[in-house]
Amino acid sequence: MTTAPAGQSRGVRRISLDAAGIPLSALLCEPRGGAPRATVVAVHGAGMSAGYFDGQALPDLSLLTLGARLGFTVLAVDRPGYGQSAGPLPEGQALAEQAATLAAALRDYRARFRTGAGLFILAHSFGGKVALLTAADHAAPDLLGVEVSGCGHRYAADAFSGAGAARGGRRSWGPLGLYPPSTFTTSGSIVSPVPLREQADIPRWPKLFRRVAGRVRVPVRFTFAEHETWWRHDPEALTELRSRLTAAPRLCVDRQPGAGHNISLGYAARSYHLRCLGFFEDCLLTGPARPIVNAAPATNTPRS
Repeated sequence: MTTAPAGQSRGVRRISLDAAGIPLSALLCEPRGGAPRATVVAVHGAGMSAGYFDGQALPDLSLLTLGARLGFTVLAVDRPGYGQSAGPLPEGQALAEQAATLAAALRDYRARFRTGAGLFILAHSFGGKVALLTAADHAAPDLLGVEVSGCGHRYAADAFSGAGAARGGRRSWGPLGLYPPSTFTTSGSIVSPVPLREQADIPRWPKLFRRVAGRVRVPVRFTFAEHETWWRHDPEALTELRSRLTAAPRLCVDRQPGAGHNISLGYAARSYHLRCLGFFEDCLLTGPARPIVNAAPATNTPRS
């Protein structure tokens, strides 16, 4: 019997992608037998890594294994400045550069692996910014939709000052009872320092969002955790958010009960992941007919 590497679920393996000369590490889980229905590209937030989507505190937290059981390939990428690229990019990349790098990595992935009907991006926190910018400026014809959690367009009033700033990292979790007790011992390997260039872009997002939102031309779903404190998600803010995404053919805004900012590591992870995959199923069902993309790539040999 094959055992999973420490810190990974069974069936999950590590690969490396070539992003125009920049090596990006990633976790990959593919469905057994046959081509995937589609491929879900998972993009982590600031201070995390690809392992965020393969939670180990409980058996059913992992997006990678759940997606594969339901017929999707799930590819969780370490963003520029994390994982394998931390050496070549010790200060990381600015947001616009990260979107271009992710797009390049996905071109390499398409050339080597079966993608099914196309790609979805499921992104968390800072990764949501990268996902939206990728969809706005680097969307390939096979990008079918984007899901974003832990990211809005207007920060909470105290996000960087006063009581909010004093809470520091606690606001990234919310009430600790929302997470399995072993979360903070099993997640140590997925927490990483935030690269300096990425840190500098964090407060600039509201202005950048206003410039790029109207260029997103794929279905988009936003999820706000019940205990999300980084972002405004009151009715006024959500009305404004919707008004900016004028070119998206479908826009959904949902709330995840019983969850804090790091939804995919909490008890609500399975519920949240199923909702995301349901949204992707809807996109496959209602979107324009598309041929299977990369059903038989030239090679399926992962790089180590």
